[in-house]
Amino acid sequence: MSLPHDLASPRSSPHRPLEGLRIIEVSLLAGAAVTTPLADLGADVIKIEPPGGDYGRKMTWPLVDGDSLLFLHCNRGKRSLELDLKDPSGVAVFKDCVAGADVVVEVMRPGALERLGLGFEVLRSVNPSIVHLAMSGYGSTGPYRNLPSHGVAFDAWAGIVQPEALDGDRCVIPDHVSVGLNAAPLFGALGILAGVLAARATGQGCSIELSQAESAAAFDWLRIESWRAYERPESEVTGNPTDGFERREPGTAGMRDGVRYQFYETADGHILFMASEREFWENFCSGIERNDLFQQWPGEKFADHARGNEELRAELISIFKSASTSYWVEFGDRHNTPIAPVNSSQSLSADPHFLERTEWLPAETHGADMLPIPLRFADATRSHPGRAPHAGEHSEQVLRDVLGYDEERIKDLLAADVVRQR
Repeated sequence: MSLPHDLASPRSSPHRPLEGLRIIEVSLLAGAAVTTPLADLGADVIKIEPPGGDYGRKMTWPLVDGDSLLFLHCNRGKRSLELDLKDPSGVAVFKDCVAGADVVVEVMRPGALERLGLGFEVLRSVNPSIVHLAMSGYGSTGPYRNLPSHGVAFDAWAGIVQPEALDGDRCVIPDHVSVGLNAAPLFGALGILAGVLAARATGQGCSIELSQAESAAAFDWLRIESWRAYERPESEVTGNPTDGFERREPGTAGMRDGVRYQFYETADGHILFMASEREFWENFCSGIERNDLFQQWPGEKFADHARGNEELRAELISIFKSASTSYWVEFGDRHNTPIAPVNSSQSLSADPHFLERTEWLPAETHGADMLPIPLRFADATRSHPGRAPHAGEHSEQVLRDVLGYDEERIKDLLAADVVRQR
């Protein structure tokens, strides 16, 4: 069954770059985020939900009018078809969806669609140009492939988050950004678009596999690769000349003793001072009319953090406490010195730069206020993807408008509980 690709999504807009791209998604929980940026850019994402729907609606906090913010965010702009894939009639409906799609995405344990008789070879027999992405916690091979997991597991596996020890034998999970949950969707979206370009050029689809845990590790490449490099002899791999070639710990761990690159308290908060290049350091000293600091400690041309210079640290502590964070940020702009404000995830929305550049996706149309995708296309109006669907909200619409089923067939599928409409 060959279906047209020009059937417009109910969220159509002439300014959406991926208009006309159709994705069939089978996902649960936060893995649904793999298609969120594509839906934001105009792709028609049809989420196939099991009977009862994706239980991600009830996972984590906060709940907004009964649905989790996680679900609302990861599934915004999508359509929902509630379909029983364990029923042969449901499998037939799924194949009809695949026939007119560009992409099939499965985000579950490895081989989930294969076990339902919908593996890649079957999908390709239905649509030779279909692009298939299978995303799972640890990938389809290796000793952990079938291990159940949640998002923090990916960061723990990748070495990104460490246990925080409390008194006694108690350990807790520290506050941190969930890297694996956020990195994998970016790699997945990249893979999907690469596959679609190849399929449109050759007529041949492909199957792509992606591990959320490996995605977390890929985002932490600097630390992982640095430790790997340090396995080589010191005659081959050294530290910076400014440190006497001492091998510092990789990444920000090696910056704890920095002075010219460090956090400092201000009169009302904190800033991050980053004058590691001599030019920036000289600009700073000139701007505060303390050229004596530059003359005494000019530093190296590049990558000089003045590590361990406690006399200079004391001077800078006093200097930065003398004025507000906003003063120092404006100073950095005026004197070409890298100084950044320090926000929290709670305070960021009040930052003036955030206020000018970020237009929230509003709760009125999305269920909760959400951050938009940070891509801006010249001469295009940013569109709103719309609220995440209720389970089965678009079932009849998809059967009728996308698959072209007549009313009698739709009625039969609903009566047999193969398809559910909410």
